[in-house]
Amino acid sequence: MLLFAVVFVAGYLFSSLSQTRHALDNRHAHQAFVFVVLGIYFTWLWSKGQTLAMKTWRIKVVDTHGKPLTQGRALLRYVWSWLWFVPPLLCAWLFELDGPKSGVLVVGWVLVWALLSRFHPQRQYLHDVLAGTRLVPSNTDAGRLSA
Repeated sequence: MLLFAVVFVAGYLFSSLSQTRHALDNRHAHQAFVFVVLGIYFTWLWSKGQTLAMKTWRIKVVDTHGKPLTQGRALLRYVWSWLWFVPPLLCAWLFELDGPKSGVLVVGWVLVWALLSRFHPQRQYLHDVLAGTRLVPSNTDAGRLSA
């Protein structure tokens, strides 16, 4: 839900600046623009430790030594995280699959990808292993007084 606002504003900004009147005009440029905007969003917030959703779940992302991410490492994590979606989307495009078949392929890939983390010794996702990052609990409530 939180990303919807980011994508909506990015799409509105792109459409306004490019004077796009039809949704399919400039589609690839629009997708590239949203990809870059999401990259900026995640890179900036991960280098600060948490996205808004991560604050809700009380987790944060750190490097393998427990230190905050640099912007370069956060960008690397963003690029590697696309392994969740690029392979099935590429297969759907190459084999010219229709919408329902593509949806099944993407959902199946995401489920398998998520289940693979169970086989890692620290239960990490592959994109975190490749980027040299890990998710840890955040202690955001440590300074609060309980009522």
